[in-house]
Amino acid sequence: MRVAGALVGTLAAVGVGLAPNAAAADAESQQWYLEPMQAEQMWKVSTGEGVKVAVIDSGVNASTPSLQGQVLVDEVPKSVSYRATVDYSGHGTSMAELIAGTGEGGGIQGLAPGAKIVPYRVETIDQSMADREKTPQTHQALRAAADSDAKIISMSVGGMGSDEDKAAIKYAASKGKLLVAAVGNDGFPDAPAIFPYVIGVGAADSSYEVTEFAKKSSHGFADLVAPGEGIPAWCDAKFRSYCTAEGTSYATALVSAAAALIWSAHPDWTVNQVTRALLDTASRGWPKDEPSMYAGYGFIRPRVVLADPNYDPGPPDVDPLAKINGGDVLAKAGARDASNTDNADNAGNSSSEPSASASGASQAPGKGSTGGASAAGSNAETAAADGDSGNTLWIALGAAAAVIVIGGAGAAVLRARRAR
Repeated sequence: MRVAGALVGTLAAVGVGLAPNAAAADAESQQWYLEPMQAEQMWKVSTGEGVKVAVIDSGVNASTPSLQGQVLVDEVPKSVSYRATVDYSGHGTSMAELIAGTGEGGGIQGLAPGAKIVPYRVETIDQSMADREKTPQTHQALRAAADSDAKIISMSVGGMGSDEDKAAIKYAASKGKLLVAAVGNDGFPDAPAIFPYVIGVGAADSSYEVTEFAKKSSHGFADLVAPGEGIPAWCDAKFRSYCTAEGTSYATALVSAAAALIWSAHPDWTVNQVTRALLDTASRGWPKDEPSMYAGYGFIRPRVVLADPNYDPGPPDVDPLAKINGGDVLAKAGARDASNTDNADNAGNSSSEPSASASGASQAPGKGSTGGASAAGSNAETAAADGDSGNTLWIALGAAAAVIVIGGAGAAVLRARRAR
């Protein structure tokens, strides 16, 4: 029986379309999160170069100005390559641009523009029935991606609840892949975000509050949150204009990009170390060992990792989410990969030193602080980020922090469901 997935993201319905000639020029200007995340400073340290991200979605149009040269079409295995670059909705292309777009032609600027995309077009309910029959199912694409050298598998799709999907998730985890998935938008937590070994992602808005649709859908399965409202995305498969979009899909792409930035700077790290770095440096207004029901460990801050060339990611063979994952698959993968890295280093074939970005810079822009400070008259958590001006603030989860802390008490019970 063929089970179709579903894309996890929507376009705002009113007044969001841009005139075709203005679409490209306005795309990056709509990316409200790039400045507060200090993207320009992060790119002095890492652009994601050397990291491949498998995007399991509706296909990726490799011909948009922002993706030219960024999509590794030839690396998609033939068995799952059916129309991989024919995006039937614009959704997958938007995810790819948010991850690795160059911004060329005024298009979407990816958070990790040095990374490369490997597209996997999968069967979803948005396709025609005739097209579905020829398109790989999600578990087939996932296994193919697991057997590739892509480090990160980004899944802004839902409905992956079959036994085959569950087995494919575990298989990919055993291969040391970082699996990232959207928790959903429709009031219930979606698969594969609910499965062990998957980083579930919720969405925040431009006020750094967890969005209502993410709150209603996470049910304790969000491990991290990232920008997911007011995001530019292709309006449709005609690729003539961008619209303003919302959904945990977009946040998922940005978490994948953040992971690519970190893994590029530290290519010898294992999936456990990259995951731990994301979790430990996330901005939050609650104890780290009491993850929030709505936001998990908090709002992504890859800058904190990149700003410290001596950042300690912890042991390579310990799964930081072992309690909720309920297994040792990632621990074993980390041990294997760490051993392989050590052997390569001893042979003189690789280096444990952080890699430089495409700009050639190897030092972080400045020393950052992971401490919190209360914003004036609110419960917002902020973290000082020493940039060129020395006074830039990294704003975290806004006034929603108070609500999120309340939700944290129930998170342990809900999140434990993942391990059962």
